[in-house]
Amino acid sequence: MTALLASVRSAEEALDAARAGADLIDLKEPGAGALGGVAINEITLIVNLLRARYPVKPISATIGDVPTDASDAITRQVIEVNTTGVDYVKVGVTPGASAHHCLAVLASLPAAVVPVLLCDAGIDLELIRFAAGLGFAGIVFDTATKNGQSIFDCVDVGTLKACLHAASARGGMTGLAGSMNWAHLPMIHELRPDIAGFRTALCNNGRVSRLDPARVAQWAEALHHQAVAQPH
Repeated sequence: MTALLASVRSAEEALDAARAGADLIDLKEPGAGALGGVAINEITLIVNLLRARYPVKPISATIGDVPTDASDAITRQVIEVNTTGVDYVKVGVTPGASAHHCLAVLASLPAAVVPVLLCDAGIDLELIRFAAGLGFAGIVFDTATKNGQSIFDCVDVGTLKACLHAASARGGMTGLAGSMNWAHLPMIHELRPDIAGFRTALCNNGRVSRLDPARVAQWAEALHHQAVAQPH
């Protein structure tokens, strides 16, 4: 079964998503970029609310869109977000000259970091193998540019399958995100990531609009049960 990760920007959205059946609640601010960060005090508030009502539902939060070569800033943000009590801290990593060093730094931090490998320009399989060897709790494949181009427009299914296999080689979770919609459901079922992450597909009118609990429920059902019909 592939679990549904719902990205939310507020306490109201977080509670709506949890009630509607999202398996993981992910805190980020879509108006501030692909991995825009929610204010630390707001993350703490949301974590406390969710823990009171859904004590075992995992919660993640992003650190914001920080350049991959900004190791000191990334470290500070990871530590700060981790103090809020989230289960996982998500950090975007862009393939390139700084990626290996960034991943090594992330693996050394006292937090359950989940690197989000940004695949707009393709995927470096060697980098994925390197990341998998560092023992992260999970690795997510996503896109940085939110213009309607999905991860399947950036990377073909065969390559994604190889990448997910490499990422899970040491037992960590695998996640897939990046402007996915109903047309991509058969490919998600074929690839079987542990987690599929959504924002735009869960909202009424684009990723910065209000999350719709009915859409959350539809996606949770579709991911959990392969034979479910898709809404039109």
